Amino acid sequence: MAEKVYEGLFIFNSDLYAREPDEVSSQIANVVEQFGGEVLLSRLWDERKLEYPIKGHRRGTYWLSYFRIAPSALGDVNKQFRLLESSGVIIRFLIINVEPRLVDTLVEHARAGKLHAGQADIPEEVPPVSIIEAVNLVDEADVD
Repeated sequence: MAEKVYEGLFIFNSDLYAREPDEVSSQIANVVEQFGGEVLLSRLWDERKLEYPIKGHRRGTYWLSYFRIAPSALGDVNKQFRLLESSGVIIRFLIINVEPRLVDTLVEHARAGKLHAGQADIPEEVPPVSIIEAVNLVDEADVD
């Protein structure tokens, strides 16, 4: 079966991320690549107060990733992320399948946003686009 692109939004333990940002964030790519996937984009989204405490945490570091992997490997990837969740590195995560015609739009929009702390001097932060906004962008571009 052909590989599909997925979007993963992870909430990291802010305390762990503050101490070792590269080690914590690299675990996403390590898991994806362990099961034959390819990371298209992986970056810091935001660090913020959680709406409600999750497992005793009041703050979280949000990390956005887009990756390509065979659907048959997604179960194993989810298991590994749940292990990271039970170890306290990840507080919560969500992985969704990305509509193929939205992949380029979503990845490019996310790439234009704020990068990992200290990596770039980007004048304005462009927040990651939501799926609904991306559909509208693609629909507008598909005018024949």
